[in-house]
Parts: sequence; C-alpha cells; structure tokens
Amino acid sequence: MATIALDNVTKRYGETLVIDKLSLDISDQEFVVFVGPSGCGKSTALRMIAGLESVSDGQLSIGGRVVNDVHPKDRDCAMVFQSYALYPHMTVFENIAFGLKIRKTPTSEIERRVNDAARILELGQFLDRKPRELSGGQRQRVALGRAIVRNPSVFLFDEPLSNLDAELRGAMRAEIAQLQQNLRTTMVYVTHDQVEAMTLGDRIAVLAPLSRGYGVNLMQVGAPMDLYMKPKNAFVAKFIGTPPMSMFKGVMAEDRATIQIAGRSFKSPDIYDLGPHAAPGSEILAGLRPEHVRAEPRSHWVNTLDVTGKVKTVEFLGHEAIIHLDIGAEEPLLGKLTGRGRTPPRVGDEFTMVAHLERLHLFDPKTENRLPERKA
Repeated sequence: MATIALDNVTKRYGETLVIDKLSLDISDQEFVVFVGPSGCGKSTALRMIAGLESVSDGQLSIGGRVVNDVHPKDRDCAMVFQSYALYPHMTVFENIAFGLKIRKTPTSEIERRVNDAARILELGQFLDRKPRELSGGQRQRVALGRAIVRNPSVFLFDEPLSNLDAELRGAMRAEIAQLQQNLRTTMVYVTHDQVEAMTLGDRIAVLAPLSRGYGVNLMQVGAPMDLYMKPKNAFVAKFIGTPPMSMFKGVMAEDRATIQIAGRSFKSPDIYDLGPHAAPGSEILAGLRPEHVRAEPRSHWVNTLDVTGKVKTVEFLGHEAIIHLDIGAEEPLLGKLTGRGRTPPRVGDEFTMVAHLERLHLFDPKTENRLPERKA
C-alpha cells in the first residue's frame, strides 16, 4: 500500500517559513498533482516526500511508515526531475539501467526490466543511442524509464515537462497519463501549469505562497471539475481555468438580490445563501468564467445581462477569440467569441457580450472564501 500522509508538515529555512502545517492524505495508486505559482512550496513538499529535504515539524508517512528520518534510498520512491540528468557518455540502455547496476541487480534482471520499460515507452529502437542523438521528448522518456525500472511504490515528478515545447508537452502528458493507467502506482506530480494539473490528476492540491496572507499553503484539494466548478476561494477561482476567471468588487443593492458592479446590475444566482452579505450596501466579490460570457447567449441561459464595453485586447485562437472588455471595473471582463466565421471586434471598438449570471461565483471580499450555498 503506497499511501502518503502529510500531517501538519512544516518546512523552514532558517527563519523563513515556506510550508506551514500542510496536511494531505494520498491514497494508494492515486495520481495527485501539486499546482500553484512560484514560491508556494509545491516542489519543497515533493522533495520532502522524496527525502531530499528534511521535515522541520510534523509527520510524513509512506505506506503507513513514518519516514521523517528515513534515508531517500530507503523510501521506495523514484523521482523524475525537470532536467533529464542523463549521462551523455552512456547509451539509452546504460542510462536506464544505471540505478539497477548501482544496486547490484543481476544482469538478466536488468535486461528484462530495461526492455520492459523500453517497450512501454517505445524506446526499443533507441537503446544503443547516446542522449545527444535523441529529441527532447525522447530524452524525457529515458528519464521516465530510469524511474520505471526501479519498480517503486511511489513516482514523484518535479515539473518534468517544463523544458519541452507545447506540442511535446501535450504528447508527454498523454504518455504520463497512460503510464499511470498501465503501472497503477501512486504518483505525485508538481507543476505550475494548471492545464497539466487538470488533465493529469485524479485530485489536485492547489497551493499558495504564505506571502499571500492566507495563513496556509493548501487552498483546496479535490477532483479537477470540483475545483473548476466550485472553487473554495478567490485564489483557486483565478488560478484554475484558462483563460482565468474575471473578478469584480460589487455592492449589494436595495432589493437584496442584485449586485451593482461598475454601474451595472448583476442579479445574484438563487443558489447562494448570502447571509449578512444580502444587506444593502454590503460589499461582495463576484467572478465569471469566460465561457459564461458570450457574444451570443446559449439557448438554455435564462438569467442574463447584456454588457457593453470597449475592447481592450483580442486573443485570436483560431477556433475562438477571447475578448477582453473594459467595463470600467478593476479588471476587464473576459468573454468568448466562437461564431462560425464571425470576425472578432478590433481593439477600441464598442462591443456587447451576454453574461450568464446563473454561473456567477460569489465570494466574501475580506476572507475571499466562497459564499455558502442554500441548503436543499
């Protein structure tokens, strides 16, 4: 059972606190992704699991065994780093087999494991080549192969795709996902790329730097769609999703059901229990994802608002365009234009988009926590 448990794990470098009381349970054979901006402690947490960083406080367990003081080589973890770290003078076979040779594994067993890994990673025809003769994606597969042959209980990935171009990253994401399906091994993956997190993880742990003032690193942990549809706070709402959610400060109107934002009246969805935030004049934080702001409303949209503003930026993506609309708020309203052959507006044009207000996300402006929903 390759379970991992972090119980109030804390990491300090001298007087600098990087991770504070991080608690998280990872199940056997689960694929968990740590995601967050630079400085949030995601790589440090991974390195503590691997044993490459010490735990300042708290308890770290792997497979039910406390490993705070266990040497990295005795934790049964294999780690794949951002850099391939391949030996340039060795062949692919020798690079993959190196760790096994150090452990004095019998030659026949080394050959079997290397050939099995090469088959899984489609490296069979490259076993006699040197790293300089390989592409970036092939080198990363060799690094994966070096981890696979160890048959570890836990795989740890520290931003393994960040050195690859966009096309290769997409291909390697699919390969790593397939690898998880084939090996059924517990995997912990670190990335700053929320697209990688959304496409790979069974669950995602969103971390924030302590400097952001939330008091903890772990913002939310859950399945990708749970984080996307019901972000626990404004940090998660902004970080998860591409393009990001538009966020606005508003004030509750006299009718206790309408939010005034930049001179416009946004009707609050009925799902929220506004509590004290329903009082007229109360401040509230509201967010909308770009797919819920369109040039033409969807047929099932009922609670809508036409929003007109000046086009600030147009991101043309081929199948759609992302419109940044200046509505006089702190930040632009982002919306999507997906009309068949429709020409996007130009920067500076007045343009009207339709907001689907039933998809409005509401947060407490002080704590930035999501407002509770009404009980059924």
